[in-house]
Amino acid sequence: MNGFNKVILAGNLTRDPELRYTPGGMAIAKFGLAINRKWKDSQSGEMKEDVTFVDIDAFGKQAETIGQYLKKGRPILIEGRLKLDQWDDKQTQQKRSRLGVVLESFNFLDGGNREGGDFSGGGGTSSAPSARPARPASSPPPNSSGEGMPPEEDDVPF
Repeated sequence: MNGFNKVILAGNLTRDPELRYTPGGMAIAKFGLAINRKWKDSQSGEMKEDVTFVDIDAFGKQAETIGQYLKKGRPILIEGRLKLDQWDDKQTQQKRSRLGVVLESFNFLDGGNREGGDFSGGGGTSSAPSARPARPASSPPPNSSGEGMPPEEDDVPF
């Protein structure tokens, strides 16, 4: 059976995107997303809130667009896939892992005309170009040119 790996998240950036380039020239943007959840406790009746923090990796033109137009606090809607990173901790010699999201497409959630500050979301569109992929979701992955695909592990400059 084929699996299905799709994530849709809306939240605010926890930090400015970190934009770097591989030796081959591919852009990589790393940023954090905070997703707030509010609900009313059925026992006490009081409002509760929790926050989930997710690490996001973007590649290619989308990474450059994110690096150019987004800053800490800005709201964004992302679509992507889960990816498990595993490594050996050099200090403790223990195996470590991190579940993150590889961005496939995104939409700005505000007008893009605010600098810093609190962003509570909204439904406007940005003056920046849309970063939605040109291909439909059901089409096969991009050709072997590698645009928009994650680079090989040895090429990642982090």
